[in-house]
Amino acid sequence: MITVTRLNGKAFSLNAIYIETVESFPDTTITLTNGKKYVVRESHDQVASDIEAFYSRISLLGRVKAEEDQDGE
Repeated sequence: MITVTRLNGKAFSLNAIYIETVESFPDTTITLTNGKKYVVRESHDQVASDIEAFYSRISLLGRVKAEEDQDGE
């Protein structure tokens, strides 16, 4: 889960696995795989960083890193 903030200041959590796109119009808009959209205060870069950190915590990115290390890259 990542925590983001609506434009009205209320924080909420999203399951990052269901995030399909993150766009800036200039407000950051997150679209989920079910089509639901959320406009948030965080920047596109912050949301992307939070998603990457979430994937690392649940070991979705850890495997890729470990495989790269074994390949010598």
